[in-house]
This record gives sequence, structure tokens and C-alpha cells, in this order.
Amino acid sequence: MSPDLWKFSLDLYARPGVEQACLALQDAGASVCLLLCGLWLEQRGVACNEQRLLQLRQVAGPWDAEVIRPLRALRVAWKRNALQDADLRSLRERIKGLELEAERHLLERLETAATDWRRTGQIDSGRWLEALARVDGPANRDALHRLRVAVSGT
Repeated sequence: MSPDLWKFSLDLYARPGVEQACLALQDAGASVCLLLCGLWLEQRGVACNEQRLLQLRQVAGPWDAEVIRPLRALRVAWKRNALQDADLRSLRERIKGLELEAERHLLERLETAATDWRRTGQIDSGRWLEALARVDGPANRDALHRLRVAVSGT
């Protein structure tokens, strides 16, 4: 597993079923960046606790609300019209690139926040993912399971 959160996220996202699981959880209101960070911390053997969860949420919350979600909303709003308008399609792709760049910056901020957290050497099985997901329902539990399986295959 990569020591770098961005690389870890790219590697994990490329695995079968992960993109669909992340998008389903995102649609349910979860922050995919927080989930990826939680999986990364779990794989690194960093213990999950309330103080750390709060710190990650404080880092992610404003950036997600003020940067990522507005870019995503604009990209989604343009989806239908971009099918028939090449100029709008091009602009939408640029917005998509900005959204990805914003997610990268958030992952870097989350990694920085967790830099000094000591590794326990034990994998805190599912604790990070469960605590950061904050979603319920059978489809969401299935998506979380798919993420766990994808990570365990490393």
C-alpha cells in the first residue's frame, strides 16, 4: 500500500467495484475523500479515536462544502446540456478536472493532518470506515463492504 494518500486513493479507485461504491456512498452523503483517508489510515495501522475523527472532519468539512461540492454541483447541472453543446462539454470537462484537483488538495490536507499519528501496527478493522461513512441502508452497507474487500486485496 502506498505511503502517500493521493497515490493510495488512485490505486484503490482503479480497482474493480471501488468507483461505483464510492459514487454510491457519495450520493448518500458521505465524503469519499474522508473514506479514502480512513481506509489509508486503517491500512497504516493508525488507531481510530474521536479526537482524530473530529480533526479529519474539521479539515474536510469546509473544503468539501466551499470548494468540492460547488464544483460538483455545476458539473452535474451541465451534464444534460453538455451532451448537445460541444463548448459546454469542454467547459464541463475543465470543471471535472478542477473538481479532481480540489479532491487531491483535500487528500493532501488530510494526510498532513494525520502526519504525526503513530502507527499501532494493528489494523483497526473497519473502525475508520464505519465512523467516517455516516450512511445507512442496505445499498450503502454493500458499498462499504466492497471498499473493505478492495482494500483487503492489497
